[in-house]
Amino acid sequence: MPIFVILIIFSLSFYLYYKIKYFRSKRPMERKWISAKSSIALGSFVFFFAINQFFIHRSTVSLIVGIVFLFVGAGSIWGGYRAHRYYFPLAVKEAEETK
Repeated sequence: MPIFVILIIFSLSFYLYYKIKYFRSKRPMERKWISAKSSIALGSFVFFFAINQFFIHRSTVSLIVGIVFLFVGAGSIWGGYRAHRYYFPLAVKEAEETK
């Protein structure tokens, strides 16, 4: 399905964008916040890849690999979201203190 291919490309490009932004940042809390966002992007890449795998191949091995990728991607999205919620106020506070 072409929609999943587009979502895979977008999530991979967001992951690369956030990783570049992570290496350019100097503040520790901002780096952790950006790392959380890149974790969400990488998790969405794996998640959409797993869903796309279900539509492309119809074998048992493909189904098992897709289910594993689905859980790994969803776990990464969930963990990244929790980290984002935790580090965002700290990064804002850090940015205000350095002004």
